[in-house]
Amino acid sequence: MKRLIIAIDGPAGAGKSTVAKLTAQKLNYNYIDTGAMYRAVAWQTLQQGVEPSNQAIAELAQNLDLKLDYRNGKTNITVASQDITEAIRTPEISRLVPKIAQVAEVRAVMLKLQQDMAKLGGVVMDGRDIGTHVLPHADIKIFLTASIAERAKRRWQELTAKGYTIELTELEAEIAYRDKEDCERELAPLLAAPDAVHIDTTELSIDATVTRIIDLCREKQSGV
Repeated sequence: MKRLIIAIDGPAGAGKSTVAKLTAQKLNYNYIDTGAMYRAVAWQTLQQGVEPSNQAIAELAQNLDLKLDYRNGKTNITVASQDITEAIRTPEISRLVPKIAQVAEVRAVMLKLQQDMAKLGGVVMDGRDIGTHVLPHADIKIFLTASIAERAKRRWQELTAKGYTIELTELEAEIAYRDKEDCERELAPLLAAPDAVHIDTTELSIDATVTRIIDLCREKQSGV
């Protein structure tokens, strides 16, 4: 049976990563966390104290010894053999990522890596421009959405569980700003592909969302 290429797009906090991971697990596919790739560049930028000029960040991205290792439902991220899986999930990194993602030279580096990873199929990839820009010929395209209030609540629960103290209203403002930045950027903006299936996860469980995607995959493979 053909091993499909599945693209999952959507705004921050819509559940893309969780849904993508579980979908990959159930299908025995590889999961590629593109957001983590940009977060790794942001992390290295902070580590090296690089000024956020396009040229400096582009050179950093080009030379980044980045590895994604997806095993047993978890992606481990390393840079130069240092595990940064948790280090890239801080609020500071989250605030820096939109700026990194707007640098054309960085996106060109990431694009090549991501397309190479997906060549053989059997891949679930999530991000903001996967179905429109990175993998425009993906077999299945999903656009996940959820209300800003719901996405902020999820992010707040995630951060407080890790010991961070942050106001819910602050997160709502950050997510609204991130949406604006992602949608209005000139290069590969957040946009649903014309042939994407829209799924609103505001009141939909993770399991129900994954089941919906698995069903779409089965339909595709059976030619329905």
